[in-house]
Amino acid sequence: MAQATKSTTESSQSEDSEEDLTDPFDDKDDKDLPPLKTIADPLEPVNRAFFYFNDKLYFWLFKPVARGYGYIFPQSVRICVRNFFDNLGFPIRFVNCMLQGKFEGAGFETQRFLINSITSFGFKDVATDNLGIKEYDEDFGQTLGFYGLGPGLYIDWPIVGPSSVTDTIGIIGDIYTQPLNYVIEFKYNIGIRAYDIVNSTSLTIGEYEDLKRAALDPYVAMRDAYYQFRQNKIRE
Repeated sequence: MAQATKSTTESSQSEDSEEDLTDPFDDKDDKDLPPLKTIADPLEPVNRAFFYFNDKLYFWLFKPVARGYGYIFPQSVRICVRNFFDNLGFPIRFVNCMLQGKFEGAGFETQRFLINSITSFGFKDVATDNLGIKEYDEDFGQTLGFYGLGPGLYIDWPIVGPSSVTDTIGIIGDIYTQPLNYVIEFKYNIGIRAYDIVNSTSLTIGEYEDLKRAALDPYVAMRDAYYQFRQNKIRE
């Protein structure tokens, strides 16, 4: 990360001459920078194995299926499907806004759900696109972090992908917060979730590939990107 530098107009001529002799490759400024924060990863060998598994699963299964799906259905239809599933996530966002004391966010989420459900059954995000009501993307993992619980260890779950001890607990909390899980049988929920993954993947093909191409170590890049993303979500 580049450090901001200040120019001075009161330097003496002797100081200027000393600066001319300064080694331009001296990295003393970089030494003063705090180390980049990352998540503890004592399970790295196991996590790398799961990362490799997920990588192959993406390229050998999810990506080909998503490409075929995207060939059949235009992007506009797939975006509507994504909006529909996002609208169904309202209870999770609402409950966690309330748990974090973000009552304004809970109110906005209620407005978004009602507007989108009434106007388009959730297939279009009318509330955001037309009325400017932003989404408060909160989940139970963020709620735990909001109250000071650290991420714990990094875990790269098979199929699920990057997570942490805290976010894994959060996923369990989100499952119990989603009312649909009580009215739809588990086997059907698995199918619905798989379809959601395929649809979402069809809209993001290329992003994972770009990360891999840009990274010296894709595993570390994914781990650190995940950690920074989750920390930013908690701070929002």
